[in-house]
Amino acid sequence: MNNSDNHITCQTTQHQLPDWLSGELPAPDRVAFDAHVAACPDCQQEVAALQQLWQRLGDRSANAVPEPGPQVRTQFYAMLDQFVAEQPTVPTGTWARLTNWLQHQTAAVWLPRLAYSLLLVSVGVLAGYWLQRQQSPDLAYRQQIDTLSTQVQAMRQMMMLSLLENPSATERLRAVSYTKDINEVDGHVIDALLMTLNNDPNVNVRLVTLEALADLARDPRVREGLVQSLSRQDSPLVQVALADVMVKLQEKRSLKPMRQLLQQPNTNDLVKSKLEQTIKELS
Repeated sequence: MNNSDNHITCQTTQHQLPDWLSGELPAPDRVAFDAHVAACPDCQQEVAALQQLWQRLGDRSANAVPEPGPQVRTQFYAMLDQFVAEQPTVPTGTWARLTNWLQHQTAAVWLPRLAYSLLLVSVGVLAGYWLQRQQSPDLAYRQQIDTLSTQVQAMRQMMMLSLLENPSATERLRAVSYTKDINEVDGHVIDALLMTLNNDPNVNVRLVTLEALADLARDPRVREGLVQSLSRQDSPLVQVALADVMVKLQEKRSLKPMRQLLQQPNTNDLVKSKLEQTIKELS
C-alpha cells in the first residue's frame, strides 16, 4: 500500500492489525489506519475484540470441576436418615430365646464352644448385612449422580456441536466455551474444533478455538491437528498464536510447516519474526 494513500479498505486494515497492535506500523499508515477505524463501526468492533484476545492469548487456566452445592449434601443426608428409619429392626426375641437355651446347657463341656462359634458367625453375618444396608443409599445416590452427570455432559456436547454450525459468530464463540464444561471430549468434538480453527471466517472464533484446543493438547489427535493447522492459516494473528502454542507444547513437528510458512512471500513481517524466534526455541 502507498503510504501517502489516506483511504484504505477493511481488508487492508485486517492485514495491518499485527503491526498496529505491536506499535510497528509506520506513522503515515497508522494515521490512515486510525482514520479508517474511526469511520468504520465493523473495524472498530474487530479491533476492540482483537485487543482483548491478544492480551488473553497467554493466559490460560485449567478448568475446575464445580463442587456440589451445600443443598446437595443436606438433601443426601436427609434421604439417608429417612431410608434408615424405614428399615425393619432386627428382632431381639430370637436372640433372647437362644441365649436362655445356651444358659441351660452350660453343664456340657462342648456347648460353650459351639455357642461361641455360632455367636461369632451370627455377628459376622449381621454386621455384613448392616453394612450393606448402610452403604446402599450412598451407592444408589452416587449412581444417580453419575448418571445425571453423564446426561448433562452429552447435552452440552450436543449443544456445542449444534452451535458451531450457527451463522452467528457470537453463537459459535459460545459453543467453543462449552468445551470447558465437558469432562470427556470425544473425537466428534475434537474434529469439530479443528474444523472451526481451520475454516471459520471469523478470526475471533478461530483464536478462541485455538485456546480451547491448546487446553486439550494432551490428546495426540489435537497436537497433530494443531501442527497441520499451521499451513492452513491466513490470519497473522492466528499464525502468531499458533507459534506460541507450539512453544508451550514443545512440539518439534511444527518446525517443518513453520519453515515453509517462513518462505512464503505473502507472510506478514511480524509473523516471520515470530516464526524465526519460535524455530530457534524449538531447535
